[in-house]
This record gives sequence, C-alpha cells and structure tokens, in this order.
Amino acid sequence: MKQVLSDFDRGLLDKRIAEAELQTKAQIVVAVIKRCDNYAEIPWKAFAIGASLAGLAVVATDLVFKERINDTIPLFSVTAILATGTLLALITLTFKGFARLFLPKSRRETETRQYAESLFLSRELFTTEGRKGILLLVSQFERQVVILPDTGVRKWLSADVMGKIISEMTPLLSHNEVKNAMMTGLDELVKTLSPPVAEGPDKNELSNEIIEEDGV
Repeated sequence: MKQVLSDFDRGLLDKRIAEAELQTKAQIVVAVIKRCDNYAEIPWKAFAIGASLAGLAVVATDLVFKERINDTIPLFSVTAILATGTLLALITLTFKGFARLFLPKSRRETETRQYAESLFLSRELFTTEGRKGILLLVSQFERQVVILPDTGVRKWLSADVMGKIISEMTPLLSHNEVKNAMMTGLDELVKTLSPPVAEGPDKNELSNEIIEEDGV
C-alpha cells in the first residue's frame, strides 16, 4: 500500500499526538483513509451524463444540417453518443477530482462517518479508562473529516465545536495537505480540551501510531 503520509510527516504527527494527549489527558487516535467506499455508481453516472450531452449535441446538429443527413449519419450518431459516455466513465476511474463531481456531498459525509464508526469499534477505542478516546479521521478521496469522541469527553465536543474544528481542517484537505490538516485538527482539539478534561496519571492507553488504510 502506497502511504499517504511520508515517514517524516508521520514522525511529526506521532510527536504532536503525544503532546496533545499530555495537554488534554484524552486518548487521541488519528486515521487516514484513502477511500471509504468504492462508489460503483460514479462511472455509470458519468456515462449517462456524457451520453445525454452527446445525444443533445447530435440532435442539435441534425436539426441544423438536416438536408445533409444520409444513411451513415445514424451510425455515426450512435457511435458518438456511446463513445462520449464511455470516455467520461473512464476518466472517473483515472482522475479522483473528476470522479468527485458525480458524488453528492451528503453521500461522501455518510460513507465517511460510517467508516469512522466501524473503525472506532473494530479498534476498540472505547476501552480507555474514563471513556476518553477520540478518533480523528480524514478521508482523502471524499475530502471529509470525522471526529468521534467517546462518552467521557463528548460534553466538551458538541456538534458545533466539532464543526468548527472540521471547518479549520477542510480547506487544507481540499488542497490534499493531509498532514497540515491533521496538525490543525490536533491543535484545535488541544484548545478545546485544555485545561485537561480528565484527572489521573499520564497513561498511554491507545497507540499513537497513525492508522492508514486503503479503505474500500
């Protein structure tokens, strides 16, 4: 698997996570996911839109040049419509930015959140003393951020507060600055959760190693 983060960036983030945990007494897990779903409908949407646009162009051309229509024109028209649809579908498989044009924001948000919730459970981030685990997940393809706080820190991280943190991260993520987006998210969590939200000795209950997955 080709890593999204370089070893240098991972080292910086590992250090910042450790610092953030000392400052907040929370247990923070950071994850980078390349893609939260395969979105099989994207190429089909692109094909349908491309074929429709090509069809409109063919009809318009036929109306303008109807005197010149001959037996070969219908075959050319069908070929042009299918070729345009196929080309757009193939482009979505190659260029992520183009593919995102066919994916509604609501779908991207839903799939990213579902992936984050599944990861929170599968990695057992709920096992910390005082239930103070926090998952900070970034999805590269969807360009979405999800923050999942456990019950012990949830009262400090309301929907509005998390929305503000995410709004600071998303402009960086839109430029594919994953490391900087994460650094910003960690800084904002420290601001929100300081002074420390929990008592007791410093204890690292969850690994600071960044989770990096291809996803679906």
